[in-house]
Amino acid sequence: MPAWSSSWQLPDQIADVLPSEARHIEELRRLFLDTARSYGYELVMPPMLEHLESLLTGTGEALDLQTFKLVDQLSGRTLGLRADSTPQVARIDAHLLNRNGVARLCYCGPVLHTRAERPHATREPLQFGAEIYGHAGLEADLEAQLLALQGLGAAGVESLSVDMADVRIVSSLLAGASIGPAALGRLHAALAAKDASELTSLLAAEPSISQESARGLKALLDLYGDEQVLTEAEKVLKAVPVAIQAIQGMRWLASHVATVGGGVRLGFDLADLRGYAYYSGTRFAIYGHGAELARGGRYDEVGAVFGRRRPAAGFSLDLKELVSVLAPRPLRAAVRAPWGEGSALREAISNLRALGETVACVLPGHEHEVNEFDCDRELAHVAGQWIVRPLSKSLA
Repeated sequence: MPAWSSSWQLPDQIADVLPSEARHIEELRRLFLDTARSYGYELVMPPMLEHLESLLTGTGEALDLQTFKLVDQLSGRTLGLRADSTPQVARIDAHLLNRNGVARLCYCGPVLHTRAERPHATREPLQFGAEIYGHAGLEADLEAQLLALQGLGAAGVESLSVDMADVRIVSSLLAGASIGPAALGRLHAALAAKDASELTSLLAAEPSISQESARGLKALLDLYGDEQVLTEAEKVLKAVPVAIQAIQGMRWLASHVATVGGGVRLGFDLADLRGYAYYSGTRFAIYGHGAELARGGRYDEVGAVFGRRRPAAGFSLDLKELVSVLAPRPLRAAVRAPWGEGSALREAISNLRALGETVACVLPGHEHEVNEFDCDRELAHVAGQWIVRPLSKSLA
């Protein structure tokens, strides 16, 4: 087989983005950045790669497995291509900005995954995120959720729903128990999968987990649904103060999201521990069009490894995933103009472009080609002047 026959093929779950979709993604990128700016978030641009120990410190095994590694030809040290931008932004907050008060930061750029998170997903997401540092109160958690909801609503996602959980519920039930990392990972997986049989077996193999805690963990498997779940959880976990605090926090968040979220459906899954290992409190996922579109929560420990433990909350989403569930954008209206060297023609074209119009000049011999733009008007020379007039569809 000739070498050229496969030279155009890309790696699995890596794809080019073609004009219409690329334009839609770029419009979404601008929309989310502008929405974040309206809340007071400042844009940062962390590098695509870093020394591996800086990139992964404190993030847990899951992110390590998702990270591509390579050797720096200059220093000989191992580098990583970022699989998530949150640790990088935490480093920027801790080391470069070093502010005492609140810092609101946002970012948008590609990340790379060794394996796609879901079937048919890309391994090169375009990640947008917004994070607020320096405030430990639930107000920051609420701001993250509302910003995500506003952006998704403005993007055209209808019938949004928010599912909440809090990692402190499980961690408080396991407080004092001596469990190895591998066993803890299996226990978390059993909880997330609602696998009662596996959970029972794992708990039986861990004598350091008290019977009361084991009963609480088993009860979590059934604690999912609407706000009534929180009332039931308060009864089941009334002897666990940290869990009660977490439940009350979710109730407060739910009441505010319901008030200003514009008809958002709320759900709760108290056994849900999905996401990166750095979450330390409330976590949430936002769904729309049958897909998880955004994920976020509180991660107060994310900056500790950089020598500065700061309260932090935020969210991130993949703009490529988002665009895949939205209706395609119509072609952008444009003006078709002839190519010419005359100063009057060139001035007319420049003036239209200065007004924000797209003007596509037709090169000689290419009068009937179709492209990304809907040329519904033409620049025509009439009575000694260049004017814009409707373009016949037969000529478009």
